[in-house]
Amino acid sequence: MLPSRTWSRCRPLCPRIAASSAKKDGLRQLSPGQICYCVMARADTSEHGRLVASAIGVAIPKDSTRWGYLSEVHGCGMNHRQASDMAEDLAADMLGTTLGLEVDPDKAWSEKEQAYRASGLIIRTSNITQTARGQSGLWTTVVAIAVLLFRQQAS
Repeated sequence: MLPSRTWSRCRPLCPRIAASSAKKDGLRQLSPGQICYCVMARADTSEHGRLVASAIGVAIPKDSTRWGYLSEVHGCGMNHRQASDMAEDLAADMLGTTLGLEVDPDKAWSEKEQAYRASGLIIRTSNITQTARGQSGLWTTVVAIAVLLFRQQAS
């Protein structure tokens, strides 16, 4: 069954200049009030019992000179597993398309993931996902964010 409301977008990720870092390490590089680039997925509801989800998918190619992909998925009616699989699947599909991989879009994510890994072209996929269930009389919001940090160039 498809979620009742879902949006998704996919963005190319610049060639890998720096590897992903842990949340703790990334937070140390940010200052309060700093303006930064990010990909953000946000969903909210005021309906009691309504399930909301937001997720960011990441697909990184083996060749560090190639572009990777970040995907954004947010909507209602998806549990954590569905949202995370959809985000990761979308990012991997977009990267796979640019690398010339043809995988049946109707296959389950686990089957496609095996095909991508077997190709040797995609080194890693991951996701950042948050879900919640609406509570009576309250607004419930979920946010998933991938913050892009750039290394300072030496002068």
